[in-house]
This record gives sequence, structure tokens and C-alpha cells, in this order.
Amino acid sequence: MIELPVISEENTQRTRKPNWLRVKLPVGKEYARVRKLVDQYKLHTICESGSCPNMGECWGAGTATFMILGNVCTRSCTFCAVATGRPPEYDTDEPRRVAEAIKLMEVKHAVITSVNRDELKDRGAEIWYQTVQLVKELSPTTTIETLIPDVKGNWEALYRMIDAGQEVVSHNVETVERLYRRVRPQAKYQRSLDQIKLTKEANKRTKSGVMLGLGETDDEVYKVMDDLVAHGLDILTLGQYLQPTKMHIEVAEFIHPDKFEHFKEEGLARGLKYVESGPLVRSSYHAERHVHV
Repeated sequence: MIELPVISEENTQRTRKPNWLRVKLPVGKEYARVRKLVDQYKLHTICESGSCPNMGECWGAGTATFMILGNVCTRSCTFCAVATGRPPEYDTDEPRRVAEAIKLMEVKHAVITSVNRDELKDRGAEIWYQTVQLVKELSPTTTIETLIPDVKGNWEALYRMIDAGQEVVSHNVETVERLYRRVRPQAKYQRSLDQIKLTKEANKRTKSGVMLGLGETDDEVYKVMDDLVAHGLDILTLGQYLQPTKMHIEVAEFIHPDKFEHFKEEGLARGLKYVESGPLVRSSYHAERHVHV
């Protein structure tokens, strides 16, 4: 079996990675088929833009997480591999291309996410709405999770984003409150919690994700869980932060798989309906399991 380290050598000289952080090299016919469709329809995926370690596994299973509204983000989060800058004009034909690709891939569950588009008055909400609607129109049996950005308190935009018939609405808080200024400098912890609460009040299945290994304490992780439960969260993903380049925030600690299992048990005991927890877990990992919890 060919294995590929998930962290480049230049980023491991200071902190040696543990042996459980290894993934298979992306290979196989199904992976090649998905690769061809992504290229053919000129689509962006968070799998590539976010340097996801599970790309080989997911693409090999014929699934991918599509990233709409371009591949340049208006935010400058210190953990994220997606390019930061001034995005070009968005492509109004993108919803059709995404929907057609999902139909051709014959996926049972599709995940759609996007960059932040803070410069847009509606935060890109109309493109979000059209994309989900067209996917449902072309693939009526496909279930959908939308991993939506922070709308900066534009709740009208939020309601438009989540009103197109998706089964799961996800918004990641990413880290503990104390680390927000360093990790998510243009976001606010309470604002993300409020967004999750309003999503739940709109009768959507709610989901969020937290990265571990950024220097948080156990008690801070427990507080995030309690805050999320108090704001109506159903599903939580916990994964190890991996430094994408030497320009990004460094890994403070590699969390052992046993500790991830402990956090899973804690989350369930604190009222979460489902917790996906492990070193290589990402927001979209095993997302098909989260539709009916």
C-alpha cells in the first residue's frame, strides 16, 4: 500500500508528526472519473483548495465537496489553505454546472460549501439558493448538506441560503472562543453561535466543526460543546488541525486518537445527537451518515 504523509516535510521539522496521520495516495478508476468531471465542469472543490487529507478516500467513493462562488475568499483565517484576496465576479452559470456534475456522479449525498464573499450584499445567498434548487431538480433523490459561511449577521441572507430544501445546514465554529482573534480574526464566536441557533429555529438539522491541536484546553473544548448544545446544534465534527503551509498557524499539539474518542463520548453525554471525532475527520467526512440523526 502506498502511503502519503498529510503534512509536508518542511512543516514537520519542528514538530514530528505521529504515525496515525497517514493517508492513502489518491488512485483508482473512480477517483480518476471524479477528477475528470471536476475538470470538465470547471468546478472548485474544498477537497483540493483546502488540502483535505481524505480526498483520495472520498473521491474514490465517487463523492466530493463542491465549493461555489469561486476559490478566492475575502477572509484571512490563519488555518485555511484557501486563497485570500479580492474575488472576481461570481459565475451565474455555476449552479447549473454543479447540479449537472452531481447528477453525472450519481451521488446519494452531496456536500456544497463556499468561500466567504463579504463584499457581496447578499453574501452570495442567491447563488446558494439556486445551486441547491437545481441539484434537487436534477437529482431529486440526492440529499444535500450545505456548509455555509459566516454571513456577518445578515440574517436575511442566511434564511435565503437555507431555504432551498437541503437536509443538513452546517456552519463551523472552528476553534474555542479564546483563540478566535488568532485563528479567525474576521469572525466572532458568538455570532457563529447565533447563526447556528437561527438555523435550528428554522427547523434545519444543524452541524458544526471544531479543529483540535491549536492550543485549546480540555475545558475549553467542553465549553464549546455546551455552547453549541445550548444554541441548538445536532451534529459535531472534531478533527486534528494540520498546518497546510509554513505561512499558516503552527500545530500546537497532535491529539491522540484515544483523546478524540473521549471527546466523542463527552459530546454525546452533553446532549449532541451525533459526534464524528478522529484525527483525520473533516467537516464533510462521512457526511452521508448525518442526514437522519
